[in-house]
Amino acid sequence: MAGRFTSVEARIDQAAHAVLARLPRGRLADGLIEFLVFGLKQAWACLFGGLMLGMILATRLWWPDIGIHRYDFWFAAALVIQAGMILFRLETLDEARVILIFHVVGTGMEIFKTAAGSWLYPDEALIRIAGVPLFSGFMYACVGSYMARIQRIFDITFTRYPPVWMTVVLAVAIYINFFSHHYIFDFRWVLFGLVVLLYGRSWMHYRVFRFRHSMPMLLAFLLVALFIWLAENIGTWSRAWIYPDQAEGWSMVSWSKLGSWYLLMLISVVLVTLIHSPRAHDGNP
Repeated sequence: MAGRFTSVEARIDQAAHAVLARLPRGRLADGLIEFLVFGLKQAWACLFGGLMLGMILATRLWWPDIGIHRYDFWFAAALVIQAGMILFRLETLDEARVILIFHVVGTGMEIFKTAAGSWLYPDEALIRIAGVPLFSGFMYACVGSYMARIQRIFDITFTRYPPVWMTVVLAVAIYINFFSHHYIFDFRWVLFGLVVLLYGRSWMHYRVFRFRHSMPMLLAFLLVALFIWLAENIGTWSRAWIYPDQAEGWSMVSWSKLGSWYLLMLISVVLVTLIHSPRAHDGNP
């Protein structure tokens, strides 16, 4: 398991185990410790996204006139965060490459979607392409970073994981539908059905601290999508971007976007399998 950490993470893990191993044992104590460690590991996996979201929220509450647009500042800060994660060995180079791919994939969709009026960026920016500020690609990179890091941090294995080539075809179909539904039929319900067919029998197994736990993959996907939807509400409240119905004042993001994030998140899942091949569960606790 230690080999799946970066060198810095391995040292943090060893230090944490030395502290946690001295804590009391018992059903209640074990449960509380597992819950605590689960939360800490999730926070660590969300490091990139948490820093980005915290920065967006902070600058929504207070932004001084320093001669630079918020969007441009976010772009520069995101570059520094990404470079720092690699420099301080909090992320592997392979993970950074996959995150870059998802960044490009996301930016391409942003350019199309903003032109189609699906959402808009209300503030000014100098660093932008076709009206899309380039910090936006890092919001997709946050999702990719999280999906890549939890594979290592939780030592995730799988039961009945679908053939990777099938998941790649599904991911391509999902991405195409985000564009094509503006011109032809929206196949998202067909895609949801394919997701259920591919992953309906799949389970993920993950280690928190002392114990290995299991969860249906469809439920895991839903929980991640829900978390992203909540983060999107914070992002739109901060006016990082807004939907047309939020132009006159903020309102909660539509629940329909939860389905969109569910499908988009699967693209990230598939990309991560390019560097962390799905490992079969060996049955060990």
